[in-house]
Amino acid sequence: MPRPVRTAVFPVAGLGTRFLPATKAIPKEMLPVVDRPLIQYAVDEALEAGIEQIVFVTGRGKSSIEDHFDIAYELEATMDARGKDKSALSGSRLGPGRIAYVRQQEPLGLGHAVWCARSVVGSEPFAVLLPDELLVGEPGCLKQMMAAYEEVGGNVVCALEVAREETRKYGIVDPGETRGALTEVKGLVEKPDPKDAPSSLMLPGRYILQPEVMTLLATQGVGAGGEIQLTDAMAAMIGRQPFHAFTFEGTRHDCGDKAGFVNATIDLALQRADIAPAVHAFIRKFAL
Repeated sequence: MPRPVRTAVFPVAGLGTRFLPATKAIPKEMLPVVDRPLIQYAVDEALEAGIEQIVFVTGRGKSSIEDHFDIAYELEATMDARGKDKSALSGSRLGPGRIAYVRQQEPLGLGHAVWCARSVVGSEPFAVLLPDELLVGEPGCLKQMMAAYEEVGGNVVCALEVAREETRKYGIVDPGETRGALTEVKGLVEKPDPKDAPSSLMLPGRYILQPEVMTLLATQGVGAGGEIQLTDAMAAMIGRQPFHAFTFEGTRHDCGDKAGFVNATIDLALQRADIAPAVHAFIRKFAL
C-alpha cells in the first residue's frame, strides 16, 4: 500500500499583479468567488480528500489568510449576541495545530515555494494545491487523485486537455500508456511552444509527490522564466519512481486570469439555489 498523504502545501506568496489594484492590499487568494475566498475552496478540497495538515507558504502582506482561518472573537461574539447563525464560518475554523505557515522571502518560483515547506513535510508524501486553479467536481479533484494514488502509488499529477495553441502557458505531459483516467508520464515539459509540445495534457496545479522531490529542489537551478520550476524537479523523478497523470473529471476555472475569475463566479453562482434565479435573470438581459 502507498504511504498515506496527510499534508498539503499551498503556495500563496505570489503578488497577484494581474489583479491590481484589487490586490494592492488584499492577497489574491482572499478575493471572493461568490461568498468564499479563493483559498477556502482549495482548503475545502484538501480536507474532503482527508488531508490533516495544511501548510501555507506565504510572503509579506498575506496576514489576512492567517486571520481568515483563525477564530474571530469579536465577530462571533456579536453574532451570538444578535442570535445570528454562524454556520457560514465553520469551514474557516480548523482545529489547533492543523495549519502551519512558512515564509518564501524571495519570489524564486513554484519549485522554491514548495521547497520552503520541506521541514513541515518531512519524509512523507504530500499534496500541492495551487489556489489560483479552482477545480470543481464531485468528488473534488484531490479526492479523485487520492483514489488513483492508492491504486498506483508514486507521484500523481492532475492533467487536463487544452487546445494545442495554449501549451505555451503550462507544464505539459509527455504521455506513455493510458489506462482509463491514468496516463503514464514519460516526461514533463514546462511551457513548450505548440509545435514542440509532446501532447495537449496540461498540469492544472494539483500534485501528489514523494518527499524525494525536496532533495532535487534543494540543488536545482533556474528553469523557464528564470525561476526554480517544480516541473523540472518532477521530471527528474520520472524513471526513478512510478509517475502518472490523472485526468480530472470536472470543471476547471483559471482564477489567476480576470476572465476566468469572472467565469468562475458566474458558474458557482448558478449552482446556488439561493441566488441562481437572480443571476439567470441578469444574464438573460445580455443573451444574443
